[in-house]
Parts: sequence; C-alpha cells; structure tokens
Amino acid sequence: MARAALLLLAVGVSCQPAGRGAPAPQGNSGVTIRVNQLGYRPDAPKRAVVCALEPRLIASFRVVDERDRTVLGPSAADAAGPFGSCAATYRLDFSMLDRAGVYRIVVAGATSPPVRIADDVYRGAADSLLAYLREQRSGYNPVFRDSVHQHSDGVLVDHPTRSGEFIPVSGGWADASDYLQYGATTAHATTMLLLAYRDHPEAFADRFQANGLPAANGIPDVLDEARWGLEWLLKMYPEDDLLLNQLGDDRDHTFWDLPVNDSADYGWGRGGRRPVYPCTGKPQGLFEYKNRSTGLASTAGKYAAAFALGAGVFQGRDSAYARQLARRARAVYALGAAHPGVCQTAPARSPYFYEEDDWADDMELGAAELYALTDEPTYFHAALQYAALEPVSPWMGQDTARHYQWYPWHNNGHYEIWRTGGDSARRVVAEYYRRGLEAVTRRARNGFRIGIPFIWCSNNLLASFATQAHFYRRMTGDSTYLEYETAALDWLFGSNPWGVSMVIGLGTTYPRTPHSVVAQQLHLQLTGGLVDGPVYRSIFEHLRGIRLLEADEYAPFNTGFIVYHDDVGDYSTNEPIMDGTANLAYVLAGWAVASPLRACPQCGDGATLQRRRSP
Repeated sequence: MARAALLLLAVGVSCQPAGRGAPAPQGNSGVTIRVNQLGYRPDAPKRAVVCALEPRLIASFRVVDERDRTVLGPSAADAAGPFGSCAATYRLDFSMLDRAGVYRIVVAGATSPPVRIADDVYRGAADSLLAYLREQRSGYNPVFRDSVHQHSDGVLVDHPTRSGEFIPVSGGWADASDYLQYGATTAHATTMLLLAYRDHPEAFADRFQANGLPAANGIPDVLDEARWGLEWLLKMYPEDDLLLNQLGDDRDHTFWDLPVNDSADYGWGRGGRRPVYPCTGKPQGLFEYKNRSTGLASTAGKYAAAFALGAGVFQGRDSAYARQLARRARAVYALGAAHPGVCQTAPARSPYFYEEDDWADDMELGAAELYALTDEPTYFHAALQYAALEPVSPWMGQDTARHYQWYPWHNNGHYEIWRTGGDSARRVVAEYYRRGLEAVTRRARNGFRIGIPFIWCSNNLLASFATQAHFYRRMTGDSTYLEYETAALDWLFGSNPWGVSMVIGLGTTYPRTPHSVVAQQLHLQLTGGLVDGPVYRSIFEHLRGIRLLEADEYAPFNTGFIVYHDDVGDYSTNEPIMDGTANLAYVLAGWAVASPLRACPQCGDGATLQRRRSP
C-alpha cells in the first residue's frame, strides 16, 4: 500500500499495543545517519545529518537505490562541529537527487534508514494529527464513546463576588496528558486549525463525524475539530464581562486515572466538580503559589482572533453560528482593549504555571482578524499599533525562556496584517518576521541547523519557527531561511541525535511509551500527538516528580546538554501536547499541497488573499 494511503488510514487512535521502541539503527562504528523519516519532496532541500559519538573524520557519502546502485556521490560531507552527544556532526546534502524513489545513504560504514523521495511524503499527515485532538476531547470523547467531565465542569473560583457558582463549561480538549484545560492554548490551537483549512483546504479529508466517530458528514474533519474548540471557547466567555481562562488545576495530578474515572479532589470530594478560573487582572492562586497576572488582553485577544476567524470560515456553512462568533469576537476584543496585560494560568499545589508575559501580539491578531471580517479601519490601525509594540517574538535569539513565557511562540498577527494591508504595511510586518528568523538562525550554525532554546515544550518552538519561516517565504518569495525551515521539520521527524520522530505514529521510530495514562492503561497508540521534545539537562534534573521507569534505550545520545527519553515517567520530554500538535498540522498542511520552493506574494499559495487598500 502506498505511503500516502497509510497516512490517510492512520487518522484514528490505534489499538495496537504500544510496546517499547528501539533506538534508530546505527552502524557498529558509533556513526549514525539521521534522516526525515517521512521523506523529502523532490523539489525541496534534502539533507541528512551524521552524528558521530566519538571524533571522526568523514570526507564523503554516497546515496544508493534499492538495488544498491550508487545514484549520487561520492559527495562531500560538510563538517559542522559537535552538538550535544554528537562529538562530530556532518551535513549530507543530496538535494540534487530529485527522482522519486526509496534510497539509503552510506557513509563511514553506516547505512541510513530508507529515504523516500516523492511528492506525497506529507500527504495525509495533517489529518493524522487530528486523531490526537479527538482523543483529547472533553465532553463526549470518541475513544471512550462516553462523556468525560460532562457534569463536573465547573465551579467558579477566585471571583470577587460569584465564587461557588456552577457554570457549564464541558467540552474542549485536555491540554496534555493531564486533564487541565486552558483558554489560551485552546484558542491558539483552534486558530491554527482554522488557518490550516483557510490556507490549505486540499490537505484535509472528511472521514469523521462532528462527534469524532468514524463516518463522513460532508464537513472536512479539520473544521469539525476547530468547531469543537470554538464551542468550548464560547462557553468560556459566557458574558461580556466574564472571561474564563482555566478549567481544573494541578490538583488533577494527584491520581493517575483515565479521564472517565477522574478522581481528582478539588475540595468537593474525589471525582467531584472541577474549578473554573476567570481572568481577574490580578495575581491568582488559591494556595501558596501565585501567578503574576496583570490584565485580560492576552486571553481576550486570542479568543477574539479565534472567534473572528471562525466567523469568516463558517459564514458560508452556518450563517447564524458565524454571526454569533462575530458578536463574541467584538465583545471580547473590547474587553481586552480595556484591560491590557496578561492573564496567566493559575497554580494550586505546584509552583508551575504558564508564565505568559506578552499580550500585544494577541491583541494584534484579534484586531487583524476583526478587520478581515468587518473591513472597519479602526481594527487595522489598532493591529499595526499592537504589532509595533512587539515586532519580534521575544524568545527569538535567546537561549532560554520561562514556561510558556512568550506564547504563542510565533505571531500570526503579522501574517494576517500582510494578507489585508497595503504595500507599506506589508513591508513592515515582513521585516518584523525577518528579524526574528535571523535571530534564531544566528544560533543555528550547528549540524542540525536548530537555533531554538531547549526549554520545556521545545517542539512547540520548532513548529512555530517553521510556521513563521513558511509565512515569511510566502509573503516575500525570499527563500533565505528555507534551509532552517526544512531543518525544523527534519528534526521533528527524526533528524535529531536520537533518530526519533517526535510525532506518535508517524515515521518508523517514534515514542512508544509517552507520558499518558490513556496510552499506558489502555495500550493505545496516540497517533498524531506531538510530544514535548528534548530539554536542557539542567531543566530535566530539576523538575519535580520525574522518574524514568525503564532503562534508557537512548542513553548514548543523552550525554550532552539536552536529553530526550521515550519513557512514561518523563513528562518533560515525552508528553504529547495539544497546542503544538495543532500548530504542526498547519505546517504539514502547507507542505502537503504546495511546492516548498513556490512563493506567491500576490496569492498566498492557495489562500484567498483579502488584500485591500491601506485604510
């Protein structure tokens, strides 16, 4: 069966046992060849990376076909210095090979895994990621064919006058392998799904119903999933002056339960109701630990963007629903404009929370989407003003950041201004993107061409970097950063020191024992889930509650400054993440339907350009 067909079939949560994975193949010489396990498009850059565990001089490499005939080389191997556990790395450029087929790379006594070159290597991949989002659903969950937290969500807490009131907010997605739910991450994930459909509708199929069960319903599955997110966000903004931000808190972590048996005790008995936190504009936390909230705009801007974008996407499918979304977009945007500042997530018994420190990017995106929806110049001018407050996402070029400090990790607002603005505005926001990309690539001179900081959820940063590079290339036609964009994708699908695809079920070597009670207790493969990714050793060694449960099969590759473990006990590197998965779906959709070297500043490579004169 063709690879594309296999990907398209892999859109449900697999019931095959999730046994221990084996390290990616390597030669006896301590030399490994890391490749993108999905493959390479014929017209895209193609590079593999050699990781040598001891210093080694390598001069050349060959590419052979399935009959072991040399089809390229010997070609020069480019020395790129040490990286992490790799005492030496070499970049192997085989971009000249553009004939479809399956090949292997041979170097220094080592042979790579199969390397596939074809136009369809990413076809079906974005749809595959939606399987993980379906598994994460709260409310009716298609994996359990039962309701999850249907009657327990939620009791309002930390409100100046209404604490203790029940507000029905069942729905949405669990944020990761715990059952906490956040407005900020859900709004970003929903926005990325809506953008993916708007810009690349051909990438998505219709194989599931709105409730997540198999069967077509005449609506692309990505829109079913986006609407699931929108419906929950509407519940989380029930009144014009009541903006809810978080459902549950870290007391959820006390018991290792399936969601249908959640026995967390939030003060109303085990398995009782869950707390829902509003944005108050003040530090929050019911116990010892407090966040540093200062306003409402960071959450309000994200909600406004998702609602406005949803109104545009659903206008031709459900006009009444689109009007409802448009009304809520206007209202929540106004709330954010009146209350600048950040609304962070609230800690409980643990000191960890999402430490978001920026909000102008969220309001910029909300304003840009409202302008695209309404054609009202006030929104466009506001978007430009907010954009000037944060032209470059602050993590770019840095070697560290706090947990979710600069979230989202890329600014969609610049791209949305470009789609609707005049020439002057377009040049400004393109330059903003260029400055951020340049800052990251200056730190990416290593063999893997990766310049992000390896903080908690580093794969989120890689997906965002690839998104911003993709936007910039489409906006300008400038392919300066294409090598780094493809390197980010290659890393996520196996071209990393461990030789692991970071998306469960995609590729040949991927996480088999993720940090997930659903995967562990039900022996399910959580197809499509993007895991957190490697972190600095210093972070891994200082987080609370991490304990490897089995021998580390990647130990030879965990001797450097970053570590990754395919172990259910490691929540820092091996836990699937909902928002990163949705973001990566956008990237994969773009690569599935458009040649990576084709840029069309006037048409958006398949997107409907809504360019207007500058207001």
